[in-house]
Amino acid sequence: MKKYLNLFDFQQKVDYKNEILAGLTVAMTMIPESLMFAILAGFSPLVGLYGAFIMGLVTAIFGGRPGLISGGAGATVVVLMALMNSHGLEYVFAAVALAGVIQMIIGLLKLGKFIRLVPQPVMFGFVNGLAIIIFMAQMDQFKAGVGDAAVWLTGETLYTMLGLVLFTIAIIVFVPKVTKAVPASLIGIIVVFLVVYFFNIETKQVVDIINQDTLPGEPLKSLSGTLPSFHIPTIPFTLEAFKIILPYGLIMAAVGLTEGLLTLNLVDEITGTKGNSNRECVAQGGANILNGFFGGMGGCPMIAQTLVNLSAGSRARLSGIIAALTILVIILFGAPVIELVPIAALVGVMVMVSVGTFEWASFKALRRMPKPDIFVMILVTLITVFLHNLALAVLIGVIISALVFAWESAKRIRARKYVDEDGVKHYEIYGPLFFGSTTLFNEKFDVQGDPDKVIIDFKESRVTDMSGIEALNKITERYAKVGKKVHLRHLSKDCIRLLCNADDIIDVNVMEDPTYKVVANK
Repeated sequence: MKKYLNLFDFQQKVDYKNEILAGLTVAMTMIPESLMFAILAGFSPLVGLYGAFIMGLVTAIFGGRPGLISGGAGATVVVLMALMNSHGLEYVFAAVALAGVIQMIIGLLKLGKFIRLVPQPVMFGFVNGLAIIIFMAQMDQFKAGVGDAAVWLTGETLYTMLGLVLFTIAIIVFVPKVTKAVPASLIGIIVVFLVVYFFNIETKQVVDIINQDTLPGEPLKSLSGTLPSFHIPTIPFTLEAFKIILPYGLIMAAVGLTEGLLTLNLVDEITGTKGNSNRECVAQGGANILNGFFGGMGGCPMIAQTLVNLSAGSRARLSGIIAALTILVIILFGAPVIELVPIAALVGVMVMVSVGTFEWASFKALRRMPKPDIFVMILVTLITVFLHNLALAVLIGVIISALVFAWESAKRIRARKYVDEDGVKHYEIYGPLFFGSTTLFNEKFDVQGDPDKVIIDFKESRVTDMSGIEALNKITERYAKVGKKVHLRHLSKDCIRLLCNADDIIDVNVMEDPTYKVVANK
């Protein structure tokens, strides 16, 4: 992969037209999603837009790679809903700022690299599950009402909504065959907006989402506002208050980084460039700290908007900056226009994003993938879809993949045995000696039938953990009980270091001789 690029690299060619149009398209899709998540959590609509603006601007400038779009994502907002219900908005702001501090620490300690441990089947399951979630989330727009009281649209209202969605999808599908000068998604939003406006078609609009929980007689809400202002969360500066926000801060930080770094990896694959995971952690953390002190709901990278951005042709940081500034302009000046955007147009865009997000190639891979990998991929997809917990899905997938790998590695340990001309029994070990292979390792030895001197050769093996060290100690003890001596040969330097560190609890003999020097396995 190429070294990651950024807006300020003068060697990078930036297509300003594509970047600006992509940024406008992203802003159009980000606004309703941020509003829906804010309203779902019980926040003011402006708290959602402030979060999208701050996250988007900071991470676009300082984040780990170009093309990545951040905002008020549902994965992090859902974490804060319980805190909002129990302690209120000020505690939410404090928890968001604390999550940012944790994320910055992780980035500064360079722990972002551990995202490399996520196997490909887990990535497939994560992406497929997310695509299904994006698609299913659009079904809520075919309902009227909020929460459990929501009912499916019927009659002319349903047909109008469905027709506009299909019209938007048709535009997105066919426009690229005519021209790619302007992102098809943006054309779809504009055309459907004009059709609804000039033909006076009754359909759900952005303003309806903002006011979907407004009671009769209450003043209608609006997107109009001012610049976000500095505000220290007014919570008690006590250990008890810290204990309240700490669990939420930790979970939000973990969920945000998991979704963010997986999205970063996905963009790496799509663009053929390489991002910087630690830099992304620091930028995400800094953005959430600012959210906590400037009245935003926080967030993380948003895979749907990122894919919209990439499909619109963006490959630099400028589109993310344009998207964030567009949201700010809408807050200050453009709310009356954006409030009239038909939801059907945005649903059509997001449906096409879900189709493009799904890894259709994973179906072909099913015939070639090992059965454990198929199981992991399907399990991660199901957890993502039904629990909407991305961090848990990835964690379970990684754990199962690791256990499968350990089991397969454990079966690979074997021993070649022979007796030399001096009557010494040699065991040449092949494969890693670790917690999973210690039982098979012990079964290789014939303690009663072996001669008085035994050499265990690790030239083609490696002792990897304390379970392996303890296995060496036990086999030595078994031979010692029958008056026989065991020597270890060709241990690597790190294995010898493990033995030295465990010198107080084990007793083994490491053998060096003129013929065989102790070497480190490469």
